[in-house]
Amino acid sequence: MFYTVYASHAVGASMTTFAAPHPTFDPAMLPRHVAEAVWRGSEVGSAVSGTVSTGFPVLDAELPGGGWPTHNLTELLMPQAALCEWRVLGPALPSLLAPGGCVYLVGPPKQPHTSGLAQLGLPPEKVVWIQASTPVDRLWVTEQLLKSNPQGAVLSWLPQARPEQIRRLQVHAQSCEAAVFLLRPTTALSSASPAPLRVAIALGTGWQLEVRIPKRRGASLNEALVLEAIPAGLTRVLPPRLRTSQAQPVHTNNRKEVVNAWALGRIATPSAVSIPASH
Repeated sequence: MFYTVYASHAVGASMTTFAAPHPTFDPAMLPRHVAEAVWRGSEVGSAVSGTVSTGFPVLDAELPGGGWPTHNLTELLMPQAALCEWRVLGPALPSLLAPGGCVYLVGPPKQPHTSGLAQLGLPPEKVVWIQASTPVDRLWVTEQLLKSNPQGAVLSWLPQARPEQIRRLQVHAQSCEAAVFLLRPTTALSSASPAPLRVAIALGTGWQLEVRIPKRRGASLNEALVLEAIPAGLTRVLPPRLRTSQAQPVHTNNRKEVVNAWALGRIATPSAVSIPASH
């Protein structure tokens, strides 16, 4: 419904049209099959492509489709490279290897440790390490990989990628069956990104990771999700007291002092060590 108002002027007449306010939309008025397909911006959207579980139920519940997407880019943003990526991706990567899949590493900041990756369930023959030292080379290799539609997962370290370059990769990722992850610094959050999913990861207490989702299909998640991310190879050998993220009391020379039980192999501080007096 429209209201029409006419205004007369000395020179002539003009017509101004005002739209009446629309009533509040109620999805219940729609047919059931249509109402179920309506997506609200405050809700986590459904996946437009396939997904694979992250291995963390609490994280799956916050991601569209319940896991890491395929046919789309995912940006993983961390304060430092080679700090959190294997711990957050480790549980999901083995499920992407079958059938015939590989994990492609483009320009990792450190040489992959084959024994450590094998403990995550990634055999050496399933890991393809592509050495690309310059940003231009890493970008070119990543684009060629996505065009080839590989099976498995692509991890590309692109700290300096520009939005237009990421947009180009996103276009190619939409026809790629592999899960594609761009590893970038947390500072990149200050710039817009065409990636449909952006996940920020930081170290928490002990073995924990703190995960935020600044961009997804739906409202962003600014509160941190706390993930218990003990590497799979350590789960079987760590004693219970070293699996907890809480500080535990330790008696030292008849003094009760609190030390972090998770800090295995750290350099002890003088306050946490009692040196017996020489006799």
